[in-house]
Amino acid sequence: MKPIAFSAFSFWLALILAGFLGIHITGSFVRSQKNHTLIFTKENTIRNCSCLADIRDCDYCLANLMCNCKTVLPSTMEITTYNSHLTIWFTDISVLEMLLNFTKVWDLKLSFCGTTPLPTEYLAIWGLRKLRVNKVKGQFPEQSVTIYSSSNNEKEYSLVAHKDRQMLVHISFLDASLFNGYSLLKSYSVENISSITKHFPSLLYSDSVFSASDNKSYVVTFIY
Repeated sequence: MKPIAFSAFSFWLALILAGFLGIHITGSFVRSQKNHTLIFTKENTIRNCSCLADIRDCDYCLANLMCNCKTVLPSTMEITTYNSHLTIWFTDISVLEMLLNFTKVWDLKLSFCGTTPLPTEYLAIWGLRKLRVNKVKGQFPEQSVTIYSSSNNEKEYSLVAHKDRQMLVHISFLDASLFNGYSLLKSYSVENISSITKHFPSLLYSDSVFSASDNKSYVVTFIY
């Protein structure tokens, strides 16, 4: 009987240890996950969500169920900085402008959930490193483009520049009409730009939008 008792004890001990390790590993995995931000519009409301995992594009019900969401009034929206992944589901250009224009975003995914074609209009995004796009409710393959690597340069987020060193600022201009049907996502960059309005007058932005500085050099990227 003693070998049987010992075997049973060993079994329960192993089970307890496995359960403890399982809880520890699961807890470590949950802690290692990083929330990412999902913003979407539905029926004239804006929902700002914090999600632990990617949600199927334009699945509003699933987002409300799986994410921590709150309704945001358009009048309270402020220009902010997103240092982690940001996903935006949108149906028209006016809302996308309000959410994205001149916002600092490093890693961005845009999913078009509407049906009305979008106009050729350029949105300005500060510091964009990587962009993913999903067109017309997932009818076409998701595409991505890397603007630059995070290891290349971090100076664009430094608020103070040394007088003897130029501050490198990345700004991307996204053509909203790229969401109309299927086309390959493309981009090209122009470096060493001292004045965006002088080099690209067709963008129709005033000089006041871009802060003037003798020690500032822009890297301008067009995404289309």
